[in-house]
Amino acid sequence: MSAQPIPERVTAAAEGDVVVFLIGMRINRWRAVRHWVPALRAMPRMLKELARDEHSGLLGFRQFASGPRNLVVIQYWESREKLLAYAADGSKEHRPAWAAFNRRARGSEGAVGIWHETYVVPAGSYESIYSGMPETGLGKAYGVEPVARRGERAAERFTSSGGETAA
Repeated sequence: MSAQPIPERVTAAAEGDVVVFLIGMRINRWRAVRHWVPALRAMPRMLKELARDEHSGLLGFRQFASGPRNLVVIQYWESREKLLAYAADGSKEHRPAWAAFNRRARGSEGAVGIWHETYVVPAGSYESIYSGMPETGLGKAYGVEPVARRGERAAERFTSSGGETAA
């Protein structure tokens, strides 16, 4: 069952800096199943682990395919520190999956590629608007509030994303 659209115009209720982590994989050789299937299976395990732990720092995520070979996950994090702590924790799913990927990659001749990008977006440098949409993206990660609280125009919402009142 999909979420119900919110009929009014709303904006993300984020305050302060926002951490966005993009991660993806690309299947370069379909027949090299033993190299890309483990990578494909690792991400859902990590996301389930993070979702179960309310202190992990993961606020929300969205998965999608960006073509037949490419899978992408957009993640929203409470802080850069919590993201890095998860990545470095040997008792969590990420470290063993990363080590296994690197072992397989040495002999895979590029059968599968992975990438990630991390952005720490300072307060006042992001804005959002959702109209006739269910909570999605930043709004789903942080919750939403009426757009008028942050400003009717994008320029007003930029200045109010740091918790200040728009002029």
